[in-house]
Amino acid sequence: MREILVVDDNSAVLKQMAVLLSGHYEYSLARSGEQAVSYCKRERPDLVLLDIEMPGMDGFECLRQLRQNPGFARIPVIFLTSKHDRETEAKCLGCGARDFIRKPAEKNILLHRLKLHLSISDYQGKLSDSVVLMSQILGISVAELIECRDENTGGHVVRTSRYVEILGKDLLERGEFENDLDERRLELMVRAAPLHDIGKISISDKILLKRGKLSNEEFNIMKGHAVIGANILEHMYRRTPTLDYLRYAVLIASSHHERYDGRGYPHSLKADTIPLCGRIMAVADVYDAMVSNRIYREGMPHSEAARIIYEGNETQFDPVVIEAFERCEGRFMAISPGLARQKANVDDPEG
Repeated sequence: MREILVVDDNSAVLKQMAVLLSGHYEYSLARSGEQAVSYCKRERPDLVLLDIEMPGMDGFECLRQLRQNPGFARIPVIFLTSKHDRETEAKCLGCGARDFIRKPAEKNILLHRLKLHLSISDYQGKLSDSVVLMSQILGISVAELIECRDENTGGHVVRTSRYVEILGKDLLERGEFENDLDERRLELMVRAAPLHDIGKISISDKILLKRGKLSNEEFNIMKGHAVIGANILEHMYRRTPTLDYLRYAVLIASSHHERYDGRGYPHSLKADTIPLCGRIMAVADVYDAMVSNRIYREGMPHSEAARIIYEGNETQFDPVVIEAFERCEGRFMAISPGLARQKANVDDPEG
């Protein structure tokens, strides 16, 4: 059953609303704007009925603070008002409320409005999710096209995304990086991870497909993919600011080649000045690069790649992320393309 939060400083109004909603919706009651904001930080009601005139924090300020919570953006708010003038109605709608209901509320009108706005909210949510999914599919497709240019067609962008998820979940379960990591942020990181090398679209095939060691000049050009990728993704995010994962894509693209000791590129960031998503991506990207076949070499066994990862502890990689890698080694190995090659050899020993 859907939950309605009713916010009003008048006890009689709260009692009336409880009677009207009972049997149709679950409901919670708040006696002030402050209580409503506090409640919505802990819970996520499906709709809010909000009084305008309250002591302390009025309804307009309450709505403004609620909208600062990213998870609250799509939750419909309907103002309860005893004022019937056009100025008040215009202000209600102008500040982002979906509708207004005049007090005292009439049951049939109330239930009709609630049903209508919950249906609209559901439709908008499905539409928004479809847009996000489509943008992810397009983004991953572009990333895979770039991957194919690099003759690295073994699913690097998909595997690295899974590694990021594995490391992030382990860190989250252990309460690490509480200020930078929660379920929502991890979800956005995982969505963003496939776009980490999108800047390689600007690198010529002569450099990208070179079989030998890159010259210093060529390597400097190759390093430019981090900034170029971040700029591309920044432009995409500015055009579609509702796609929150693109914020993380910008950070990952620009920082996944930074080093914990400050000797990485493109900005020589050090330790926790490197965004957490970049520190996690660095381990995922380097590991998969080592165990995957490349145009100039075959992939390493997991054991050798893991040894190199551990050698980079506190120099190339964040030690806390390395601890997570150690706990999750088996899950990395299960996804590793090296394991797939071993299985293929067993299935077809003469192949």
